[in-house]
Amino acid sequence: MDGILVVAKPVGPTSHDVVGLIRRLSATKRVGHGGTLDPFASGVLPIFLGKATRLVEYHLGDRKRYRATVCFGASSTTDDLEGELTPSVGPAPTRSVVVAALDAFRGRIRQRPPDYSAIKVAGRRAYAMARAGQAVELSDREVTIDAIDVVSWDDTDPERPIAVIDVVCSAGTYVRSLARDLGAAVGSAAYLGALVRTASGPFQLDAAVEVEAIRAAAADDPAALERLLLPVDAGLDDMPRLRVDAAAIAALVRGQPASVDLDVGPIGDGPILVVDEADRLIAVATLRHGRLAPDKVLVDAPTAAAARG
Repeated sequence: MDGILVVAKPVGPTSHDVVGLIRRLSATKRVGHGGTLDPFASGVLPIFLGKATRLVEYHLGDRKRYRATVCFGASSTTDDLEGELTPSVGPAPTRSVVVAALDAFRGRIRQRPPDYSAIKVAGRRAYAMARAGQAVELSDREVTIDAIDVVSWDDTDPERPIAVIDVVCSAGTYVRSLARDLGAAVGSAAYLGALVRTASGPFQLDAAVEVEAIRAAAADDPAALERLLLPVDAGLDDMPRLRVDAAAIAALVRGQPASVDLDVGPIGDGPILVVDEADRLIAVATLRHGRLAPDKVLVDAPTAAAARG
């Protein structure tokens, strides 16, 4: 199968677990995901099957949207609910204090990733070092927070208030770090109590497919599962597209540059989605000296032969 399956990941399984499940249900060897979600997190997890796996790299920079539950009044060794909690000594913040503190988190900011993260330090994963009791020194990194707002506030326990926060951020942002740093900014402590990814680039949670629905489709027949897939180029609307004729398609499939007679000036020098007369994706190419050089070919040679004929 070739295409993108937007999964509504539940709390519990790892992203790798979901990939393994889709691989088995679809009987497809090449399966990957478009951005890890921690086991305790849920939400949008784009899964790429077959030829779509070759286009994952164009989704890695997609903006993400999250709904985060931030619990004040304690810190966590992992910056989330799975770590060992230590009560804070400072006073609990009010909603107005937290709302005011969010101004410092908008735009380009620097954040330190959690010690329990998959970042490699001298060839070892940071979380493995942290679990072994070794000191982990991770460098700050720059991320962009496009929007961050409190959508609800629960101070039923005034010493441990809980805020639900919507975040729109760049790829690579650690929401656990945001929760930790927000607690410090208001003179308290905080950790991430729950996380839902509501969007990954163009893929939205309200259009994602529940795991049980995927299982049911696979049990029905392969065609039912295939109908859940989006096209391999779904979500790439911001990339330029160029329609070419059969002769150009034949050259690209052979791995050769193709001449184009169209006015391609506005396309620029980045990757181009090359489509045929029916708008089917043929290849990803780069314009070099007025010719298309193929970077990734998404059709087989017999398809090109049929196009020529």
